[in-house]
Amino acid sequence: MKILVFGLGALGTVYSCLLKKAGHQVSGIDLPAVASHIEKQGVQVTGIWGEHHAFLDQTVDSLNRLKDTDFDLVIITVKAYQTAAVSRLLKALIKDNTYVFLAQNGYGNYEQAVEFIPPQQLILGRIIFGAVTINPGSSEVTVIADDVLLGHPRQLIAAATLQAWADVFRQAGIPTRYSPDIMPYVWAKIIYNSALNPLGAILEVPYGRLAEMEWSRELMDAIINEIFEVLKAQRQPTPWENAVLYRKDFYGQMVPSTAAHRASMLQDIQAGRKTEIDALNGAVVELGQQLGVNTPVNRVITSLIKCKQSLGMDGIN
Repeated sequence: MKILVFGLGALGTVYSCLLKKAGHQVSGIDLPAVASHIEKQGVQVTGIWGEHHAFLDQTVDSLNRLKDTDFDLVIITVKAYQTAAVSRLLKALIKDNTYVFLAQNGYGNYEQAVEFIPPQQLILGRIIFGAVTINPGSSEVTVIADDVLLGHPRQLIAAATLQAWADVFRQAGIPTRYSPDIMPYVWAKIIYNSALNPLGAILEVPYGRLAEMEWSRELMDAIINEIFEVLKAQRQPTPWENAVLYRKDFYGQMVPSTAAHRASMLQDIQAGRKTEIDALNGAVVELGQQLGVNTPVNRVITSLIKCKQSLGMDGIN
């Protein structure tokens, strides 16, 4: 398969390295400094999936520099706030037989991408393994809670096609399966990330500590309750019937399995980067406004992250 990975951060490094080692023709694109480093040093994966190293077929900093534009698959791993801009750039590259895999966090990636890319070529993913960037082109896989899920929110891609792509990833060492109903699982991750990531960034503590403190538990409970109210108004099901059942699994299974994990949002703030808050709690607030559901705690959390983000970008953090 001819595959392009757009964004060679932690996740993009994992996909590009393992797919290349599995025998696929893999290209990557990122900022000039990152692309130059990877062109010379290759990509490396360490952690719970073992140690792997590979040189990509080409690593560029612009789509204009790609030698082969007839890709079978493009994997987008950039931040959610970059989805529209990247999709616009890819529009001219996408052929009728090219699929685009949205391997991103948060709500709204499909809605942004479909403005530029035909919906029947968009694959939505739920990724729930964790990876951190050690150096440019070097990524450590730290935890996995479940298989990656592939699907389409409107079932516009044949199940056999999605299963075939799941097989490609699984054979490369990334546990993946097809889901006929992807959105409940996408929202399950959004709920999890919205409850833990911003508070972990604001308080600068691991996820497990958030569950230990009475006050942070109260905030997380409120965040979760508001999201379930929004989903109820939207008529969007999740694997849990209500917030009470979700919180039982959240505190009993999800948080304990990632207790030592630190928020990627905090890493973004400390590095002076923009966060994905608008695709998480911010998206909940926006949907709540559209649906007439009040979301005061999510609104405050969103504002606090934006304040901290601004301070970080100003070098005052």
